[in-house]
Amino acid sequence: MKHRRRFKQATTLHDRLAKFAKDMRERAEVLPPGSERDELIKRARNAEAAARIDALLPPPKLRSAT
Repeated sequence: MKHRRRFKQATTLHDRLAKFAKDMRERAEVLPPGSERDELIKRARNAEAAARIDALLPPPKLRSAT
């Protein structure tokens, strides 16, 4: 039977998503307008939306295990 490799994250999901969004926006700033820049901005917006959704969820210990 295979075992999953588990480890504790050093930072919260919200923090990781915020950092990812910030990094994507910084990378997009230096690019000229175009499809690559648009894709980076889209990824940043998606990460920010995911961070907002994560903020609405209860803490993991309070979530039901269904």
